[in-house]
Amino acid sequence: MSLFEMPEAPGPGDEDLLDAYSRTVSSVAHRLAPVVASLRVRRAVRGGTAEGGGSAVVLSQEGLLLTNAHVVEGVDRGMAHFADGTSTRVHLVGADPLSDLAVVRSEESLPPPPAFGDADRLQVGHVVVAIGSPLGLEGSVTAGVVSALGRSLPARSGTASRLVEDVIQTDAALNPGNSGGALADSRARVVGVNTAVAGVGLGLAVPINATTRRIIETLVEDGHVRRAYLGLVTAPVPVSDEIAGRLGRRTALRIAQVVPGSPAEQAGLLRGDVIVAADGRPLVDAQSLQRILLDEAIGRSMEITVLRGSALVDVLAVPRLLRG
Repeated sequence: MSLFEMPEAPGPGDEDLLDAYSRTVSSVAHRLAPVVASLRVRRAVRGGTAEGGGSAVVLSQEGLLLTNAHVVEGVDRGMAHFADGTSTRVHLVGADPLSDLAVVRSEESLPPPPAFGDADRLQVGHVVVAIGSPLGLEGSVTAGVVSALGRSLPARSGTASRLVEDVIQTDAALNPGNSGGALADSRARVVGVNTAVAGVGLGLAVPINATTRRIIETLVEDGHVRRAYLGLVTAPVPVSDEIAGRLGRRTALRIAQVVPGSPAEQAGLLRGDVIVAADGRPLVDAQSLQRILLDEAIGRSMEITVLRGSALVDVLAVPRLLRG
């Protein structure tokens, strides 16, 4: 008997589920690797310049690419390198630090963009595939599942604190350089933009949904997004049957952290408060809060209703302009 004798081929119905999983991941990688670039930038630092970067996803064949705001922070030009060996110069179109999204434009035409899906349809446990350029290695692929949805996590850029809202958490491995790359569902639809900005050892991605599509379109048109800032880190939580009966819904937003010196702290909001409404609108997830904190909310008094212990408490906060 040969030491390397091959086993008999499996018959119909013998296919392992892992084979189907492998084919799914391989199919997604094959379709998306050509449209995810390695993005290299140079930043001015004390005594000279330093190279940095991440990844970017083709947004339009006319030259637009989508990436993270922190990838292009402090720079306006760079180079995009694709897995087929082609490269192109890019320049910054616009960035929004709150959503950690940015758009850059290539000097040349690009491959046709991938399909973009809707992260609001994701469920915990769904298979996702991450494609990016960790350590500058174009077209690197990892896979996993959606671990959690609706996260709101703090991030630090230099000496400034900010929050990235409504992120997707995944166990797909993400490493330096993955930021700005694609998080895709099993049908190769881009449902998120990978981000390592939180730096807490989690796989995280900014979702592609109605809110972020609006942000991306505004960046393309205006180069920036005027956002209102409260300074809260939140997470969706279920409420008790009694509270659900009073509110008419079973989910609200628990405050995990209040940023020091923020409008939220000045208004008296506390860690552990559960936000149930803002300006009379129910809040059930981070995205519902994001929809309110847009241009028209800046400098205007906003009534926020929180559950503190067993009591409903109203506080007045005045969101201010978010500065990058």
